[in-house]
Amino acid sequence: MEISKEEFFEEFRREILIDAEAKSTFQLAAFMDAVTSELIETGFVDGFEFCHYRAQRGMRVDGYWFNDEGTLDLFVADFDCRNELQTLTKTDLEAAIKRVANFFEASVNKNLASELEVTSPEYGLARQIVDRKDLIRKINVILVSERTISDKVQDLPDGEMTGILTSFHIWDISRLYRQRTSRGHKEALNLDFIEMFGAGISCLPAHLGLNAYQSYLIVMPAEILSDLYERFGARLLEQNVRTFLQARGSVNQGIRSTILNEPSMFFAYNNGITATAQSVETISADTGMQIKRIVDLQIVNGGQTTASLFHTRRRDKAALGQIFVQMKLSVIDSNDSEIIVPKISEYANTQNKVNAADFFSNHPFHIRIEEYSRRIWAPALPGAIRETKWFYERARGQYADAQNNLTAADQKRFKTAHPKFQMFTKTDLAKFENVWDEHPKWVNLGAQKNFAKYAQRIGKEWEKSSDDFNEFYYRRAIARGLIFRATEKLVSEQSWYNGGYRANVVAYSIAVLSEISRRRDSALDFLRIWNNQGINKVLESTLGAISKVVNDDITQPTAGVSNISEWCKKDACWSRIQTRITEIEASLPAEFWGELISADEVAVDAQSAKRTQKIDNGIDAQKQVLNIPALQWAHLSSVLSRKQLVTPKEAGVLSIATQIPKKIPTEKQSLVLLEILSKARAEGIEVA
Repeated sequence: MEISKEEFFEEFRREILIDAEAKSTFQLAAFMDAVTSELIETGFVDGFEFCHYRAQRGMRVDGYWFNDEGTLDLFVADFDCRNELQTLTKTDLEAAIKRVANFFEASVNKNLASELEVTSPEYGLARQIVDRKDLIRKINVILVSERTISDKVQDLPDGEMTGILTSFHIWDISRLYRQRTSRGHKEALNLDFIEMFGAGISCLPAHLGLNAYQSYLIVMPAEILSDLYERFGARLLEQNVRTFLQARGSVNQGIRSTILNEPSMFFAYNNGITATAQSVETISADTGMQIKRIVDLQIVNGGQTTASLFHTRRRDKAALGQIFVQMKLSVIDSNDSEIIVPKISEYANTQNKVNAADFFSNHPFHIRIEEYSRRIWAPALPGAIRETKWFYERARGQYADAQNNLTAADQKRFKTAHPKFQMFTKTDLAKFENVWDEHPKWVNLGAQKNFAKYAQRIGKEWEKSSDDFNEFYYRRAIARGLIFRATEKLVSEQSWYNGGYRANVVAYSIAVLSEISRRRDSALDFLRIWNNQGINKVLESTLGAISKVVNDDITQPTAGVSNISEWCKKDACWSRIQTRITEIEASLPAEFWGELISADEVAVDAQSAKRTQKIDNGIDAQKQVLNIPALQWAHLSSVLSRKQLVTPKEAGVLSIATQIPKKIPTEKQSLVLLEILSKARAEGIEVA
């Protein structure tokens, strides 16, 4: 049952109140975190740093992010804890934009930083604006509003701030509502090539027959591709490709060399681009068929080609007029996109030797964690009478989708069993894990880059031993999440906390706690934290002491670094904090050491869970094998034998499967049969 915009506003308002209370933070910070998390997840922005500054001289800013491509995102909030949905007028809109423009211009032209407290986030932003002035090629002013924009506001044309091209983006409650309730759970790009570039894009249809999905072959001018990337950035890239690029981050030198030295040969040398769309609109022209419009263009292979064209044109002043890129465009209905698009990514990217971690959205790791979250009940909180579950969003919007067709009463029961504050995403999980595994710098690089690092790491570990990712791993991850969220709340409540750099303090504080445990060949009792669904007073006191030292340290960056957030992204920041571990240990409460258990004890629990996982894998494999009739196995055996695609061992196991139910394959044999099944499907042999 789809809710109305007004109902969404009420639900969103309650969500903000709950989050602010849970983290002991201001409602404004909770509001900005909720909206920007959406924008990061869908690729609209790369990251977000909270920075609230409001001055009587008509200046305001509520957050920012510098990306790697010379773009500065400046966020300004229209938020006043309103109890009912109201209209954002054009006058209010223009006033909000003027305030953030005043902040930027005062930073550049009036040395605003000299008037600000040097440990404050606004000082760091004002100084970084000055330091990066010559590198900023574009500014995005993003107004985030709890109101709904007036119908009288039709568009906001680009402008400039101190001579820098500036675009304006409004994320009001109506736009957020459309995004959350859309089938794809993200705002689809609507690209009208005639409107944007004055002409359509020549193409050839590549689909045959009435039932075939639409597909087109396109020769895309590199200038247009670069322009699209400049305007929309990572929104053009399918999520897994964004992860791929975040993990690597560098311009492909071979592509760059061809652009600079042999532009006329680019089409011959480059493998081209594979892309998908929700829909395509074509027109007839003198030169043949042209694509006029593409809705939700997503590059699923060729993200590095696209980014390299853009960067080489910008950094090397390369001319792209002679360069064309071949593009294969497939029109995929959004209902099927979650299944089909990752497959297209995987198959199209084999040329780059991309491992499974790079296509992480549908990776078996995610599916397993999702299965645990739907099955495993968390112990009831003290004083509560019911157990609950943590809800893992493997794909965007799953939490909302799970409630769509429920009655009001069933929705209430669902939320009781799966409280919203116990919903966590892939990027949340990456934060929980990476800070404990001593990668605080990664967490400070932003949600997307941190997730990319996590995806790489887990992909490799999964290949070595998928059984390590078991119920113990899941419960430990939730315990780490409980510690992470408790530390966020605890830092906000400290007398020394001035409202800035909480994310940085939290990441490094937990990393210090992990380092202290590791040096003593010990660990926290994560299963006890899982059983209690929270941390005790001793651990709270410990984290309070650690976070005070961490805050004092990171707010005094080394000489030559003007921005604390940037300092927290450097290896040197973690190295310096590590030199203070002995000092930190001396300040901890004596009771803390009793909280630790030996690493050997943890290893015993992990090995036991690993053995159980192996058994579960075998049982699950056996169930899957027994669901396939013996005649199907006989057909598969015949085809594979004829093609000489089975080993003698596999042939023997297949002969048992052909006799189901007279003979039942063992769990070990069932695992072999599933591998055979996978091999057959890779050869295009389907089994029901």
